[in-house]
Amino acid sequence: MIILALALVAGASLFTAEAAKKKDKKQAETPVVEPVQLTTSSDSVSYTAGMNATNGLLSYLIQEQGLDTAYMADFVRGFQEVVKSGADPKMKAYAAGLGIATQVRDRMLPDLVKVFVDSPDSIIESLFYRGFTDALQKDTTVFTQSVADAFYGKKKREDKAAKEEKLYGPNRDAGENFLAENAKKEGVVTTRTGLQYKILVKGEGEIPKKTDKVQVNYEGRLVDGTVFDSSKKHGDKPMEFRPDQVIKGWTEALTKMPVGSKWQLYIPYKLAYGNRNQGEIKPYSALIFDVELVGIVKSEK
Repeated sequence: MIILALALVAGASLFTAEAAKKKDKKQAETPVVEPVQLTTSSDSVSYTAGMNATNGLLSYLIQEQGLDTAYMADFVRGFQEVVKSGADPKMKAYAAGLGIATQVRDRMLPDLVKVFVDSPDSIIESLFYRGFTDALQKDTTVFTQSVADAFYGKKKREDKAAKEEKLYGPNRDAGENFLAENAKKEGVVTTRTGLQYKILVKGEGEIPKKTDKVQVNYEGRLVDGTVFDSSKKHGDKPMEFRPDQVIKGWTEALTKMPVGSKWQLYIPYKLAYGNRNQGEIKPYSALIFDVELVGIVKSEK
């Protein structure tokens, strides 16, 4: 117990001594701030103009730059160093480097990393920064700029294709298999573009042109039966639009349907939303629509 007590006392003494050293060092590093002396009107205008110029700056630094206000003294020191340097080209370049580095680290790099998620390649931070700085210094030891651009562009396209295949290939295959089987069914017509339709109700009215405004009731489903949209969701009245304002499969069908018709459309992804992600409608989705052409809106002359 005596030995333990001595050890604790010695440890406490060392801790106190170390804390005192750190305190002394911190006090020594704290710059001496000269008192402000405002003797003329211009002095006061200048001082208050400086204060006024900071309005909104602190919230910007916190929200946009991620500044920890515990280190505001460091921010002020950096600010003062740049101000005191005047037109010194070295300091100007150094300050620019700090600013660009922050943007690259906090914005560009994270976005770039996301691009390659789920692809065969990934972004290695240290090598990204090395390539960045080598290019700025025109170091062509590994790649010339043109070769680097060509290589990166090629790999980015290949990785995007591989990523889409991994994530959405099964969805594309399911749609294509559905359409292949559906084409064999009685009453299903396949056009040269790949659009499939089945006439549920044969209308006898006028066939609209691409630029006519039409009135339509509809329901849209995925090939697994999931309903993703319908005219009922948008009110009790039919939807109004021009055939040239919608997906290609709809444009083709509406310009073949007489008013009063009700068709079931089976649309391959190339005539729908292609590789775009539309929420419930994933890239490369084949779509099914029940479409009723209620009428054509005649414009008043």
